[in-house]
Amino acid sequence: MARLHLFDLDGTLLHGTTAPVEISRQLGLESETVALDQALGAGLIGPPEYAAQVYELWADLTEAHVAAAFDGAPWLARIREVWAEIREAGDYCAVVSLSPSFFVERLVGWGAHAAHGSRFPAVPFTEPVDPAGVLSAAAKVRIADRLCEEFGVTRTDCVAYGDSLSDKDLFGVVPISVAVNADRHLSGLSTHTYMGRDLWEAYEMVLHAR
Repeated sequence: MARLHLFDLDGTLLHGTTAPVEISRQLGLESETVALDQALGAGLIGPPEYAAQVYELWADLTEAHVAAAFDGAPWLARIREVWAEIREAGDYCAVVSLSPSFFVERLVGWGAHAAHGSRFPAVPFTEPVDPAGVLSAAAKVRIADRLCEEFGVTRTDCVAYGDSLSDKDLFGVVPISVAVNADRHLSGLSTHTYMGRDLWEAYEMVLHAR
């Protein structure tokens, strides 16, 4: 049976940062977004409020800013090699993130079978962000279930990789999980724990686990 590998983005594929912080860095608004990340991580605001506030910060955002943020971000090493190996093995890989879809979806070009993020309007913004399209921890599970149906697998065939509170629900419904540079919210929940900056090393932990 094929397996589906589900990757978080912020703090997992991206080391020590989030896509919104990297985007905001291009606009000179990094500190404001770090504060929002901290508020979200502490549960002081929810994903819809977070999305609305970064949307306001990004009034002058262009596609060039997004491209520069993506290209300059501190990605873990060997992401594309891991995904190529997963494909070669006949398995599937997908990214499911609370970050904006216009950033997350770029990872399809790196070899992900699918990439889902919170729905934002196209850049530059000419319409508001719809709170109904903003993802949550629970939404990650719903998307995972849809992907399972699409790829002909079940939750028992899934491996999840994540680092924080937004991954807690998903870790609770799959049999194999890897906490990647994770915070306290995933303590004791994962089947494997990885600290480092090379995705291949995290992937090797589950390579032969079924």
